[in-house]
Amino acid sequence: MKKNSDLFLSLFAIVGASFATTAQTLPQLPKTYINTTYSLPSGKTYTVNAGGNLQAALDSAKLGDIIVLQAGATFTGPYTLPNKTSGTGWIYIQSSNYANLPGPCSRVSQADSVNMPKIVVAAAAGGAIQTAANAHNFRFVGIELRPVKNNFVYDVVTIGNADTSVATLPSDIVFDRCYIHGDDSVGGRRGVEMDGESIAVVNCYVSDFKEQGNDTQGLWAYNTPGPIKVVNNYLEASTENVMFGGEDPNIKNMVVSDIEIRGNYFFKPLSWKGSLWQVKNLLEFKNAQRVLVKGNYFENNWAANQNGMSLLLTPRNQGGTAPWCITQDITIEMNTFKNIEQGFNILGTDTPNVSQRTHRVLIENNIVHVTGSGSDGRIFGIEGGPVDVIIDHNTAFSAGPMGFSENFTKADTFYFENNIVTNGSYGFSGTSTGEGLSTLNTYYTDWTFSNNAIIGGTSGPYPSGNFFPADTVAVGFVNFAGNNYNLSGASPYKNAGNDGKDIGADMVDSINILDSAALNGQGGCNGTLTSVPAIPTALNAVTIFPNPSHGIFFIQVKNQESGNMNIEIYNMLGEKIYIASLYQRTVNKIDLSTQPKGVYLYRATSSEGRLISGGKIVIQ
Repeated sequence: MKKNSDLFLSLFAIVGASFATTAQTLPQLPKTYINTTYSLPSGKTYTVNAGGNLQAALDSAKLGDIIVLQAGATFTGPYTLPNKTSGTGWIYIQSSNYANLPGPCSRVSQADSVNMPKIVVAAAAGGAIQTAANAHNFRFVGIELRPVKNNFVYDVVTIGNADTSVATLPSDIVFDRCYIHGDDSVGGRRGVEMDGESIAVVNCYVSDFKEQGNDTQGLWAYNTPGPIKVVNNYLEASTENVMFGGEDPNIKNMVVSDIEIRGNYFFKPLSWKGSLWQVKNLLEFKNAQRVLVKGNYFENNWAANQNGMSLLLTPRNQGGTAPWCITQDITIEMNTFKNIEQGFNILGTDTPNVSQRTHRVLIENNIVHVTGSGSDGRIFGIEGGPVDVIIDHNTAFSAGPMGFSENFTKADTFYFENNIVTNGSYGFSGTSTGEGLSTLNTYYTDWTFSNNAIIGGTSGPYPSGNFFPADTVAVGFVNFAGNNYNLSGASPYKNAGNDGKDIGADMVDSINILDSAALNGQGGCNGTLTSVPAIPTALNAVTIFPNPSHGIFFIQVKNQESGNMNIEIYNMLGEKIYIASLYQRTVNKIDLSTQPKGVYLYRATSSEGRLISGGKIVIQ
């Protein structure tokens, strides 16, 4: 995919059609990533056994101290995290049986409950854990948090106090390897309200949040600037497993920002199907920006209290008092979706309440299985005029339409490229429009629809430059029946993308590795790109200077290369933070001055996709 305003776009001449004439605009990635490395403090240790006073320990501990809770003991809250003004570092609250829990990069399971202390709360008492204004630097490790048996609670953990100013928000709170759940019989509304700055939930098991007649979430935030980290968790809730927005922020102009959602297993038990629990979707953004959704496994979603769409980008000025609400700069890549009745819903603006318009969405390198049972089975639903939407290099299957468009305003600057998709019941269509060009010209301006392999489709209604294999056999998958969606060497779509890569998801092996990590809870410390091959000095076509620098780098391309080249830069989490073209006979400037200090990896490729340089750069 060509992902920068400087990159050349191949345009198809289509008589009577509208087509993209501007370069793609990538979403911004999160500006800040939370470091959740486990590092036990060396201060005083407070041991609280069964019957002990946990609140007294919380009040007495200084930053840098440790509170050890007796495994198996029950502590009845609510407990309030105070604002600490003495000491340095973090306060850790952890199990006395910590040594018997999974290690720092691994997810806990329900079976680990035997090695955990229990912090519980009764109905109508508030959260088991609550926060005072400006509470900060608390980490819970190996703790079970839940309602008292047969009690329904609204929040098991409440971070934030409906604050009206950022100045009073709690900050730097981590839940690591915790079992956070509702009651197995009566459920619960919410696991963790994450309305503070720098809040992380990692390696946790979050389950049994379900309710009749009201929405529930495993994790939720609406009144925080972020950043938020949700990594390597099992996440289960009946309505939205995880949601951002959905209530008007109390802080004016607040948009939840800098969200990392990586390596999680989103799941709804099939036993809930047909129950009275309120079921809607797996992940929803109603007011969020600079979001990375990567390497997650999404399983089971069906039409019930909503139409079965599984991942929603729907800007909502929910109560009518927050017209600034927006969904923008959202990257969704390298995820797998299984047994979902519908796929992605991308909405431009709220109605009838006023919201801002959705901007800059990238859906890339995902594998999607839509069943369509009980619903239309749409893979992509695009409505209400989002701007700068890129759907590229995905492999997706459904008996229903590959895409459906409705509700004006028109979507602007839309790219649908290099995908392997089933045409399904009525292809890429819309309300009162037929497949292909009819829908594209009615619901979109400035669009590109090219280099897609549309299984079971026909060329007539679609723009030129697409492919129409009769069935999955004609695609040439390595082993379709065995869920190996790599393309064989004999596939006509091998290296046939407009970027020289395989059509469809072109990182299938990496996606499979991430799937395994998400399903098995071993993704707590995984990045994506952690090294690049060494290039012999004589063959290295790029010189970068100064290195280290304070964020401004200059790149000189040697003369032996023909054509323009591309450079990609990754942080040490493996996340791509920069992409650009490189030009010969000039010094190319790269500005990374907004990035944190540290080590970054770069890889430069020729116009043919050949690796011509790779290495490390340092921002100091």
